[in-house]
Amino acid sequence: MSPTIHRERGYRFFFFSREEPRMHVHVMCADGESKFWLEPEIELVRNVGMSERQIREVRGIVDEHRDEFRAA
Repeated sequence: MSPTIHRERGYRFFFFSREEPRMHVHVMCADGESKFWLEPEIELVRNVGMSERQIREVRGIVDEHRDEFRAA
């Protein structure tokens, strides 16, 4: 199960409910997918297909909505 928790600028933010205990968020767009840890600090874990510009943009969105994502 991977509920969508946010959509913005063509990105879908979601998580897998039974993947791992460490707080994280997956991000998908037409070009690829990435995963960011939310704790202890925001950190890119994996990137497949997203450009550096997209990663910077997504990281900014993750930073802006971090508390919302952790509460999901």
